[in-house]
Amino acid sequence: MQLDRRLNAYRPDLADAALRDRVEAERYVSGTPARIVVPVIALRPRPDFACGIDTEMLLGEEVTVFDRADGWAWVKAGLDGYVGYLPETAIAAIEAPPTHWITVPRSFLYTGPDLRYPNARTISMGSRITVTGETETRGTRYFLLSDGHAVIADHCRALGTPAGEDYVAIAARFLETPYLWGGRSGLGIDCSGLVQLSMQMCGLSAPRDSDMQAAGLGNPIDRSDLRRGDLIFWKGHAGIMEDERTLLHANGHTMSVAREDVDAAIARIGWLYQQPTGYRRPERIA
Repeated sequence: MQLDRRLNAYRPDLADAALRDRVEAERYVSGTPARIVVPVIALRPRPDFACGIDTEMLLGEEVTVFDRADGWAWVKAGLDGYVGYLPETAIAAIEAPPTHWITVPRSFLYTGPDLRYPNARTISMGSRITVTGETETRGTRYFLLSDGHAVIADHCRALGTPAGEDYVAIAARFLETPYLWGGRSGLGIDCSGLVQLSMQMCGLSAPRDSDMQAAGLGNPIDRSDLRRGDLIFWKGHAGIMEDERTLLHANGHTMSVAREDVDAAIARIGWLYQQPTGYRRPERIA
């Protein structure tokens, strides 16, 4: 059985050393750790800006680097194991470990601890930062970061502290965020990215793509038993039940994260893409 190339780093010329007994390659490497140093970066199936986007990685997330060539790095994501290519300029060696993460959908990194200072970067929920100090300007608290920037302290929590009461509440905070194929940030997100990021921000793990989620998240249930936190899957699509009647999903119909009556959504999506392939209940939602 062929290994899923989305989750296993192997090519004819090079492969992850962990796959030495499972795939053939000219050489095997263990890879070196690195960290994402840009706000959001696309992970692509090939080293080519013209090809599609598989997923995205966020500031401060870790990768294992297997190869560097022609300005591209071939990496495996630390959080979900996704494999792909990104520009070498998007990564750097790991220095100080992150201490906090962003827990609002979007925030800014300022050039200094003052809202009147220039916005150096726009960052997403889930971004990891290293806090080295704290100060206050006109009543607003700022964290000072290891890279010289400053961020609103109330937009952050200690790394690993949940961003909401449960992952459904976190997902709802992305309402009206633009739909982006392969997106996984508060700047643009897709259906499975919404499921994954919301769960991650609640301390839960989830695979990246909808087919992976449909195969491995929670346990199957009947449609008649839907409740808050349950997941609905179609071929190539996923949605979250906000309650017994309301579906929350990033979708190409509204081109945003939106609420929709579940029966209406199933009928509309079914007209184009057939009926749901399954309903699943995660073991926990918080």
